[in-house]
Amino acid sequence: QVQLVESGGGSVQAGGSVELACKASGYTDCYDETTWYRQVPGKEREFVSSITKRGATTYADSVKARFTMSQDNAKWTVSLQMNNLKPEDTATYYCKVVMTSRIGSCHYYTDMTFWGKGTLVTVSS
Repeated sequence: QVQLVESGGGSVQAGGSVELACKASGYTDCYDETTWYRQVPGKEREFVSSITKRGATTYADSVKARFTMSQDNAKWTVSLQMNNLKPEDTATYYCKVVMTSRIGSCHYYTDMTFWGKGTLVTVSS
């Protein structure tokens, strides 16, 4: 399996910046893409952004041009740089991977989804 640990959350004023990190450990060769989601109490978890190991990124329209994902493959860490934050960005941010490889030991975990426990970002106006 894979363990995901998010860090970097906190409180910031509108217009400010925060950088989140998601560090993976375990069977890190068994997935290709890491995705950030966020959730506000009482609402469904929503997609924020994703990055493949080749570096291809995708962003939700609500965060495009403000958020940037990057990765350090040697450290199995992906980052989410969030700039020009707005109060509506307030949420708990989670990273997620889906095990897609069927090679070797990965086949024990194929199609399984792993989530981190989340990190809270609060943006005040």
